[in-house]
Amino acid sequence: MSNLAAQLKTEISRIAKKESRTQAAVLKKAQTTHRAEIADLKRRIASLEAVVRRLGKAAARPIAPPQEEDEAQGLRFRADGFASLRKKWGLSAAQMALLLGVSNQSVYHWETGKSKPRAAQLQAIAAVRKLGKKEVAARLAQHATEPAEA
Repeated sequence: MSNLAAQLKTEISRIAKKESRTQAAVLKKAQTTHRAEIADLKRRIASLEAVVRRLGKAAARPIAPPQEEDEAQGLRFRADGFASLRKKWGLSAAQMALLLGVSNQSVYHWETGKSKPRAAQLQAIAAVRKLGKKEVAARLAQHATEPAEA
């Protein structure tokens, strides 16, 4: 009997090993496939991160379209020209600001070159630039009387 039991035990052991080998082979094949897919995904992530870095650097650069917009309208601004216009009319920075409808600080920053006027402000400067000294004085006088009436 022991012979039959021993043979049965070895046969069961052999079949179990055979089945486990086939199952292990399937798992190894799946593991190899998954590793290849992971490597491919890592390469794709690296390339996408490189693209994001490039786009981030491009976004950080100053953009030139506002200048093109100003040039398209044909309006230019020079800080020294603006200051000389104000001095030619004999106006203070506060009076020029009142005339243009901006703050005194804006006029100061424009004249020192710390900032540039926006498109709407450029149009106001261009409109004021066409006026004569008497017309400027009349407008300032009109502005001076408006707050008293209100």
